[in-house]
Amino acid sequence: MKKTKLIAGAVLAGSLLASSNAFAGMDRATMLANTCAGCHGPGGVSMGPATPSIAGISPDYFIESMNAYAMGDRPSTIMMRIAKGYSEADIALMADYFSKQKHLSAPQQADATLSTKGKKLHDKYCEKCHTEGGSLAEDDSGILAGQWKPYLQYNMHDFTSGNREAPKKMAKKMKSMYEKHGQAGVDQLIEYYSSK
Repeated sequence: MKKTKLIAGAVLAGSLLASSNAFAGMDRATMLANTCAGCHGPGGVSMGPATPSIAGISPDYFIESMNAYAMGDRPSTIMMRIAKGYSEADIALMADYFSKQKHLSAPQQADATLSTKGKKLHDKYCEKCHTEGGSLAEDDSGILAGQWKPYLQYNMHDFTSGNREAPKKMAKKMKSMYEKHGQAGVDQLIEYYSSK
């Protein structure tokens, strides 16, 4: 019995030493970013449909989003609590890390007919801020192209229902688009972004 406990203790100590050695060579930004991998995927490339990919996101938008979560200004299931746990310096390090990662599109199907209609709506209402078909990370806007369809649906619903306040430019464009095209237009935009 004592021998078994001794062996188990040695194995535990060895694994802790190996773990600490693995983290010893890792810079702080990478270590902090790894805490996001459980939801946002390795390097910020999401593996799950309800969570956005944050790889390639602009540093300004990342910082703005984290601050909005921490202040309770942006609705979320868990990010409001998580964001409060990081210092400004930590958030800046993560913002820089994720901005340097390559954004990869979610592997999913999209309706080609709706996507074609969505492209026209994007070009008319969204391209000014979400450039290059929603794939370029501008300072004050996130990446839409290639995000998981359910994530896009949840977020668009938050904006159209008033659960999440849109920036003034976006609110005006979205209101105009919604008045002319309704939920069908929102669905077409989502198909377009999820197809890219």
